[in-house]
Amino acid sequence: MLKRISWTVGCAAALLLSQSAVAAWQNLNLKDVDIDIISDRYQRSLPEFPVEQRGKTYRAYLQAEQGAEYSIRVHNRSDQRIGLVIAVDGRNIISGDRSELRPNERMYILNPYQQATYRGWRTGKNQVNRFYFTEAPDSYAGRWGDYSAMGVIAVAAYAEDRPQHTYKDKEYSESFGDRAQGSGTGPNSFQKSAPAAEPGTGFGDRERSPSRRVEFDPEHSPFGRYFIKYEWRSTLCEKGLVRCDREQDSRRQDNRFWNNNDYAPYPPGMGHWRNENR
Repeated sequence: MLKRISWTVGCAAALLLSQSAVAAWQNLNLKDVDIDIISDRYQRSLPEFPVEQRGKTYRAYLQAEQGAEYSIRVHNRSDQRIGLVIAVDGRNIISGDRSELRPNERMYILNPYQQATYRGWRTGKNQVNRFYFTEAPDSYAGRWGDYSAMGVIAVAAYAEDRPQHTYKDKEYSESFGDRAQGSGTGPNSFQKSAPAAEPGTGFGDRERSPSRRVEFDPEHSPFGRYFIKYEWRSTLCEKGLVRCDREQDSRRQDNRFWNNNDYAPYPPGMGHWRNENR
């Protein structure tokens, strides 16, 4: 069987698995992968608001901030290599193609217990263009006319179908500019209009990001799918996920010229009994 050629970031040496490690190959699940969205502005992970964690699917909301650059950090907590198909706004972050999170798409590879940070759209073997929050028409997907999955960071995690004792690097030979047949990436492929004020992810500044090709044969189905829907704060307020104006209202003092009581209250220290004697 011909193995897929996938990508890994960084310069880690090839990993040698022991016989016992291969023999102890286990089924993976959602908890074997941690995903965080890291804000450059705050240098920390942005808070998530989980709405579903069922079976092989995790869904959560996230607050986006206009113009802020961000990264996707993934931690493999298992003792196996895994493959990651990552899509932002419905586009594969390596190829730029429309993504269905399938195993035949380009993917990043994480070694056992490895953590990696993906900072942008891969535009070459050693470079990416940064992710940043923007409005949908300015987004990378929006510029292709594709609004079908706007505002969603999606990750499909695949176990390796036939783990090998050694992981050998392959020479980098294929251009990242190549497109899969039938992917529909042309600017006229999608003609839906952008929803007003909806957030998306832009095509930001270029920066260095070394990568290399490795062999990886993924299983047919992912062991976990993670969907993070980022929204502006106002939308999260409307959904009741964060307290905004209501929180301010709860701390707001009464207006001294707008008392909601119909009558004058008794002054401090005076009760009804004193008034009754008058």
